[in-house]
Amino acid sequence: MNKVFSILLSVVILLQSFGMHADDLVQIDEFITHGQFHSAQYGDNAIVFISKHYGELKAAHEEEHQEEREDHERLPFQQQSHTMSVMGFTLGSVIPEFRPFNFYYKAPLSSLHSDGILQPPRLV
Repeated sequence: MNKVFSILLSVVILLQSFGMHADDLVQIDEFITHGQFHSAQYGDNAIVFISKHYGELKAAHEEEHQEEREDHERLPFQQQSHTMSVMGFTLGSVIPEFRPFNFYYKAPLSSLHSDGILQPPRLV
């Protein structure tokens, strides 16, 4: 039972890290139905369908087909996530410059190292 619970929890965390919610999984049938509608009505393949609803052609498709607005709102993955933009901004501004002069080796000043007291044991 613990294994099943930990696997389910891992899957939930993985899906949330990709920005997916439980509602998106429930709406997959709407995605398939609307994809079949586009295939029959417009002759779109899967790549064009995804581009029209999630990619480059999204703005043009929404302007041309206002009558499908309710169908588009029911599609999964339509919620806006600001996580990726915040992560991109943060990662872009946090990456430090590489300065090799910050890294140097300083010899120990303790006499214990030179006397051999703090040496690893030796096999005789």
